[in-house]
Amino acid sequence: MGVTANKRSSMAFFSDPADHYCHRVRIVLAEKAITVDIVNVEPGRHPQELAEANPYNSVPTLLDRDLVLYESTIMMEYLDERFPHPPLLPVYPVARANSRLLMHRVQRDWCGLVDTLLDSRTPAAAAAKARKELRESLIGVAPVFAEMPFFMSEEFSLVDCCIAPILWRLPALGVELPRQAKPLTDYMERLFQRDGFIASLSSAEKDMQ
Repeated sequence: MGVTANKRSSMAFFSDPADHYCHRVRIVLAEKAITVDIVNVEPGRHPQELAEANPYNSVPTLLDRDLVLYESTIMMEYLDERFPHPPLLPVYPVARANSRLLMHRVQRDWCGLVDTLLDSRTPAAAAAKARKELRESLIGVAPVFAEMPFFMSEEFSLVDCCIAPILWRLPALGVELPRQAKPLTDYMERLFQRDGFIASLSSAEKDMQ
């Protein structure tokens, strides 16, 4: 692309079309209808501009004029503050802290298992163990989704933005949910029908279902 990071006039988001961490940020961008230049980055084929802007040469990476962000949850919170409507975090400090804690739990409890399953180098036995753990954890939490329309909330939030890419990938991960997980599958249906979620999908992600 040949444009240095500080010369950009518009926001740019460097995104792997199949990566669930990139997907969560794309959901935030779509939910807020933010004008952004999405640059698709295939693994192993990173553009020079990305290498110059991000010391880790990694995705996701967000460029907003002189600002460079390269951690997904920081990007999501930045976008929520920079573009406050619609808000994706609660206003009050206690509720906001609880939302951040839920995001951390998604990261600790589920994201590592997803990463293990998506890594082609993972041995079959380790993949089977991770698949079983993820499935059992999702079944265990399913009743929570019967209480409110979104995860522990009446409103769609950044927590849902973190969960949605994982749930969308369940067929690709070989994870099938039983009937007793119906509150979770109903929640998935609500998420996947949102205009913002549909707009966030890359071609690679559309092919996952």
